[in-house]
Amino acid sequence: MASNDLQRCGWPTSDDDYLDYHDHEWGRPTTDPHRLFEKICLEGFQSGLSWLTILRKRDRFREVFAGFDFEQIAGFGERDVARLLDDAGIIRHRGKIEATINNAQRACELVEAEGPLVDWIWSWAVEVPQRVDLGDGPTVPAKTERSAALAKELKQRGWRFFGPTTAYAFMQSEGLTNDHDVECFAHSPCEQERRAVLDGRALRPDPT
Repeated sequence: MASNDLQRCGWPTSDDDYLDYHDHEWGRPTTDPHRLFEKICLEGFQSGLSWLTILRKRDRFREVFAGFDFEQIAGFGERDVARLLDDAGIIRHRGKIEATINNAQRACELVEAEGPLVDWIWSWAVEVPQRVDLGDGPTVPAKTERSAALAKELKQRGWRFFGPTTAYAFMQSEGLTNDHDVECFAHSPCEQERRAVLDGRALRPDPT
């Protein structure tokens, strides 16, 4: 059970699952290729739904999608699509299921062309998190030019269900940026972990 004594960002509800996700996962740098691929896919499944809905189904998603091992998922066929559409433990949306299989195939192509998925994804990280001012002071954006460029790049490579807003949510959750409130207890440890991952990495220049 999450502690109620900690100062957190304003977005988590009082739900224990959501608080635990905020406290221990959101914004923590991820360098596991399967977890990075998982989050890209689950962000797509979330479209039109709450993240809490996906979070509560995540274990089942992992079971039926081979732990989000994209090399295994790339071999899924129509029989697997039918199996997944019949599984009430996940979101039974044909387009999103087929997009996950497609994206696994595209991930294999990306690795073959560019090298390790982790290195390619982390080249999109930011040195300094971006803020926008809508009149009430600096706030976290819903998307950035960098997330739009990432989404465009993947779309050009044939990926589906991954637009600029989804791309930025992915960057936030996996530590490519640090959007915890400065006052949040998780901000400092997330930034320390992020800096350790960024050390020595060559980042892409900002889009112009």
